[in-house]
Amino acid sequence: MEKERLVPDTSIFTNPDVYVQFGEDPVEAFKNFLLMVAELEGEIAVYIPTSVFEELKRMLREIKLPPKARSVLKVRSPKKYELYIPAFLMYEFIEDIRNRINKGLRVAEEAVKASTYKKPEEVLKFLRRRYREVLREGVVDSKEDLEIILLSLELDAIVLSADRGVLNMADKLGLRFLEPKEIRETLEGFKSW
Repeated sequence: MEKERLVPDTSIFTNPDVYVQFGEDPVEAFKNFLLMVAELEGEIAVYIPTSVFEELKRMLREIKLPPKARSVLKVRSPKKYELYIPAFLMYEFIEDIRNRINKGLRVAEEAVKASTYKKPEEVLKFLRRRYREVLREGVVDSKEDLEIILLSLELDAIVLSADRGVLNMADKLGLRFLEPKEIRETLEGFKSW
């Protein structure tokens, strides 16, 4: 039987709504996730792009993986010069970014208008929250996000992410992915094979 490949994003281990299925904190969740995969004795391999692993190490400072957990983790970057992304996806991405920029402009205009009757701290809080919502939510917005997609595409792997933008792009490319809250349950299903 061919080994299943998983490509997890940092959000699986840093989003409290998701990491709780593996541990009480992000460090414990990451270790337990890898140990759970290791128990499957070679049925699953975990790949993480180098940029994502570096991001994880910055976020999970006290991370010390036991040898058994480290044995199932493969850190490598996607072959960026050998992969191709369909042109339709780039057209959609550019159109989406333009729409988001226009929405961001509207949010900035609202904040300027509100500054005449609200305290500067309130306006800044509103501006930051709304600007982030319209520009960043639901879109691939970092090289780490893109590398999750590219490595999954290259390896025909399952994308593991709690980031809507990553999951949306995975779906558009026909990549397999798991809903974030179903990851542990799905891994437990591999034990019964």
